[in-house]
Amino acid sequence: MKKVYFLSDAHLGSRGIQHGRTQERRLVSFLDSIKDKASALYLLGDIFDFWYEFKTVVPKGYTRFLGKISELTDSGVEVHFFIGNHDIWCGDYLEKECGMIIHREPLTCEIFGKIFFMAHGDGLGDNDRKFKLLRAMFHSKFLQFLFSNVHPRWSIDLGLTWAKHSRLKRVGCQEPSYMGEDKEYLVLYAKDYLRTHPEVNFFIFGHRHIELDLMLNRSARILIIGDWITQFTYVEFDGEQLTLNNYIEGETQI
Repeated sequence: MKKVYFLSDAHLGSRGIQHGRTQERRLVSFLDSIKDKASALYLLGDIFDFWYEFKTVVPKGYTRFLGKISELTDSGVEVHFFIGNHDIWCGDYLEKECGMIIHREPLTCEIFGKIFFMAHGDGLGDNDRKFKLLRAMFHSKFLQFLFSNVHPRWSIDLGLTWAKHSRLKRVGCQEPSYMGEDKEYLVLYAKDYLRTHPEVNFFIFGHRHIELDLMLNRSARILIIGDWITQFTYVEFDGEQLTLNNYIEGETQI
């Protein structure tokens, strides 16, 4: 039986990541290592640090990554792409040219007889008013229309510069560490969601850039799957075992 894989938060193209080319090559190496073992791959958001499509223009770069994704989809692997808070602005390029399935909302689906709830994680349980306002602005169709009328020479540069500033202003350029089961908003969100959807077996999120594998009750787990900046983590499901792994130079550590 082939396996299903999940990863998130590569932030490809980030001007705040000095080892960006090595990072992309490592991601491509991982994708190459699973191409004959995977039935599906779920990319849970912020794969790009900034992605904005115009009618006839997309950001330059990412050729190794997009080429490998196209190779996977051409061979029959399902590749699901969830928008994050850095790559909200997808049109149809990734779908038409690379064969990816785009998700703009959380997804609940059955995989090998288990029920999964998947999302990037932004906007789920986080009560930060500033972030909520920013998120609403980024999702505004009107503001997206205005932004699309700015020439790509300036707008894409603006987006990449903003994303770099957003990363560098954090302490150590990293998200806060795990805050505990009673404060981690994605954990609280999952627990609340289970009250009305007890059939869910696995919650899988990105966004927080932390590694977390936590039992919520006897039949439900939550996994927050780290990132592909410093952790190089992914989740693997073979129909029976769900594991959070680290990919290190062609080897995997559980």
